[in-house]
Amino acid sequence: MKVMKNIIIDEEVRHGKPVIEGTRITVEEVLGLLETGMEFNKIQEEYGLDQEDIKSVIRYVNSFMSGEEVNTYA
Repeated sequence: MKVMKNIIIDEEVRHGKPVIEGTRITVEEVLGLLETGMEFNKIQEEYGLDQEDIKSVIRYVNSFMSGEEVNTYA
């Protein structure tokens, strides 16, 4: 099932985790790479993705954060 441009969920691929369409690369994996500081161009080179794929991952995660309340703790 296509959930967003370039992002799909298919129970037959990576146990139904959201992946970049046409790959087995999960949203979670790309986020992990970005978290470590890997630059877009390095991710593109090493994983065969394009910039739009990576931006789709960010948009997908952002869609969950939209409207979320953030609680602060003292």
